Amino acid sequence: MSTGRRRYDVVVADFCVIPMGTASTSMTPYVAECQRVLQRSGLTHAMHAYGTNVEGPWDDVMNAIRDCHDAVHAMGCQRISTSIKIGTRLDKPSTIEGKKQSVADVLLHDEQHHRASPDG
Repeated sequence: MSTGRRRYDVVVADFCVIPMGTASTSMTPYVAECQRVLQRSGLTHAMHAYGTNVEGPWDDVMNAIRDCHDAVHAMGCQRISTSIKIGTRLDKPSTIEGKKQSVADVLLHDEQHHRASPDG
């Protein structure tokens, strides 16, 4: 029986798990544990300075984020705040690497155009 819901082939999420009320201002142990969780998930992911991108099927991505929550709670953190941004596309595939490559291509074009111009 169809629910009428769209099944996305791939979603790209950006999330940041913020442990609250910890004894230290350092988030490094919690970030490292979330990275271990994501490595075990098998999903494509990329950590950045203030969060992590993860891509895959909707349910797998959401389960991985939940698993990060579970892992941080298991480290003794009583409270967590998480921000999540999710992107979906129906017109073409969307991946973390594809998004980065698209911007790199524009910058390369700009650089080539600048070198080719008489003023460059």
